[in-house]
Amino acid sequence: MGKRRRVAERRKTRPAVLGGMIAVVVGGAGFGVYALYDGGAAADERSAATAGHRTVRTGPLTATEVRTASTRFLTAWQQGRTDRAADATDDPAAAGKALTGYTKDAHLKDVTLTPGTAKGAEVPFSVKATVAYRGLSKPLAYSSSLTVVRRASDGEPLVDWHSAVVHPELRDGDTLVTGASGTPPVKALDRDGGEIATAKYPSLGTVLDGLREKYGKKAGGTAGVELRVVRGKAAKDAKLSDKTLVELSKGTPGTVKTTLSPTLQAAAEQQVAGRARASVVALRPSTGEILAVANSGHGFNTALQGSLAPGSTMKVITSSLLIDKGLASVDKPHPCPKTFTYGGWKFHNDDDFEIKGGTFKASFARSCNTAFISQAKKLKNDDLTKQAQQVFGLSMNNWAIGVPTFDGSVPVQSAAQMAASLIGQGGVRMNPLNMASVAATVKSGTFHQPYLVSPSVDHRTLATASRTLSPKTLSQLRELMRYTAAYGTAAEAMSGLGPDYGAKTGSAEVDGQKKPNGWFTAYRGDLAAAGVVQAGGHGGDTAGPIVAKLLKLGS
Repeated sequence: MGKRRRVAERRKTRPAVLGGMIAVVVGGAGFGVYALYDGGAAADERSAATAGHRTVRTGPLTATEVRTASTRFLTAWQQGRTDRAADATDDPAAAGKALTGYTKDAHLKDVTLTPGTAKGAEVPFSVKATVAYRGLSKPLAYSSSLTVVRRASDGEPLVDWHSAVVHPELRDGDTLVTGASGTPPVKALDRDGGEIATAKYPSLGTVLDGLREKYGKKAGGTAGVELRVVRGKAAKDAKLSDKTLVELSKGTPGTVKTTLSPTLQAAAEQQVAGRARASVVALRPSTGEILAVANSGHGFNTALQGSLAPGSTMKVITSSLLIDKGLASVDKPHPCPKTFTYGGWKFHNDDDFEIKGGTFKASFARSCNTAFISQAKKLKNDDLTKQAQQVFGLSMNNWAIGVPTFDGSVPVQSAAQMAASLIGQGGVRMNPLNMASVAATVKSGTFHQPYLVSPSVDHRTLATASRTLSPKTLSQLRELMRYTAAYGTAAEAMSGLGPDYGAKTGSAEVDGQKKPNGWFTAYRGDLAAAGVVQAGGHGGDTAGPIVAKLLKLGS
């Protein structure tokens, strides 16, 4: 009887078997999920181990494996068992450090994690927690996601670890910290004295972060207590600013005045909102003052910090180089064949068009690639780089506009890559700020470093160019852009904006992307603007209307 009683007792504590799966209710407050373990697979592993060898799981992850791995991680994290949660990832050391900091440095408690419906190996989940610091507390709620992968050594399903699992604003190496901010908040004003707020201008969140980082300690405010993202090395190298997530007690903001135009900023926000992945910048050529900055995605600031191939808008810089060197002239004949081979690469025009007996002006206006590639053999490898740096102030990483920027890159290249750079491909990288500055330099005749905060505020030194274009080259460059705005690929977008205007369109091919990035840069009077619509198609059809709308409003 004693033996039968013990057997019966063991049976009472055994979990229920459901369809070959063992279902175990997970403990932890508010975590309404089940951890599912494949009993058959576990038995197979035990048999393999007993036989002296190990089976490595391969093939796509099953729904059960994804559910099991994600639940194991989320359950342990919610219960505060950071070691166990970290062991459920493919990088236990990094995960353990981040999850420990979630409690000790970010001061987050009462964490509730609720998984959503998995999409393949990706599992979305929502987070609710309380930020509690020295008698202050506020709720925190956000959404994140994780991805399950197989460990290479044995095929074990694990969470693919990245800091963004903890919070989507984190990049690897970033941390969450709650405490006295150290940097007082700022009240940013537009050029007319109106307050800049993300409720009115959603695109300016990253700009406000940058202004606070740069001017918070100089603008006369006092720090508050907050939960914030503190950037690590990788994010700082990408010029990302710290970001406030929750304010537990308000500091006293200092005031920073910007050059932004409320009229143009509102129009820029409206224009990019109508297209996915669109960005635009407008500025004043005579001074460099930035009048508008907008992105349809309100996370990364592509307008100021993007690093994208600019496509044929780069031909503005290349044309100035060719004219300087006597390799092209507006009204002189210039070759535009269907294709041209250089450095082992065969370069094409859009739809393999050609212009027989045409001028350089005709090639520029129709954006003929081969008209530029055909001149590569007459150029030195560093000619384009020097032109970009010395005349247009680009690719020297020395702009000081008041917030972080990417200042363009035109690396020295050779052979086919050098030729590709002439048409804005290869290693050339720009953003709308850079290309608006290029148009502004053509309009004003002199490079004026763009700026968002007047240098008189903090007595910083603005970047300069070492030389200007000759009057002859400048005149021809303006004629090329004016003709393109009137009769070329930019004509439809620029309709009705003449006669004091100029433009250039661009399309940049991107590997793995069905449609190219559409670019457009232009000026009208004392206003220049540039935009990009990623994966949008031709620049005249996509970025062109965005830029033209701002130019129509004037400054």
